[in-house]
Amino acid sequence: MFTFFICFFAGIGAGLGTGFAGMSAAAVISPMLITFLHMDAYQAVGIALASDVLASAVSAYTYGKNRNLDVRNGLVMMGAVLCFTMVGSWLSSMVPNATMGGFSVFMTMLLGVRFLVRPVMTTKETMGSVSARKRVIQSLVCGSGIGLICGFVGAGGGMMMLLILTSVLGYELKTAVGTSVFIMSFTALTGSVSHFIIGGMPDWWALSCCIGSTLLWARIAARIANQASAKTLNRVTGLILVILGVVILSFRFLT
Repeated sequence: MFTFFICFFAGIGAGLGTGFAGMSAAAVISPMLITFLHMDAYQAVGIALASDVLASAVSAYTYGKNRNLDVRNGLVMMGAVLCFTMVGSWLSSMVPNATMGGFSVFMTMLLGVRFLVRPVMTTKETMGSVSARKRVIQSLVCGSGIGLICGFVGAGGGMMMLLILTSVLGYELKTAVGTSVFIMSFTALTGSVSHFIIGGMPDWWALSCCIGSTLLWARIAARIANQASAKTLNRVTGLILVILGVVILSFRFLT
């Protein structure tokens, strides 16, 4: 029963983060499983990534149904992210990076503050003014950078994509989140399969509880987000990111 409650509450945070802000479930679920269930870190990350697959997919479907998803450029960016994540991982194996472990946590909090203080109010009309060729080139370059950083640091993919899509590529917030979760549904699938092949299958009960809870809350969050105004979504997204950042940072101090 204790395992169920921990996984359920972890899924609430992960699902809300995914549905509202395109945040990776691994950033919430992993530290909770490690801290409260004393689970092996590699297994915890595998469960978190597996939870991310369906949650991101259902969120992407909801955003796509509401025309808040850029599939074409999302695929371009996804290809670049996957390729350069491997390059980043190779580079990180040769460079000491122990001090970079808290990168994704602080970025989560800072990005949350950014949405609260300086909301993203870009419109779809403004997005449409960028030429298709320029957008593809931007997606390739930015996807390569995101993959390189995530592979080197080991975390922060969802937050990096949201930051780049809104701040660099000039995406409207809903489209940025929709495109981010679309990409993450594939990257999480790749990561979870790799973890299970290398480390073996995890605790089925914990896996089922995490997947179910994350999927439920991601679906609820995505439906609410697509009906909310840009101003409200910025506030909710910012608040969730700040809260999750504080909680995750607290978990790190407990371990």
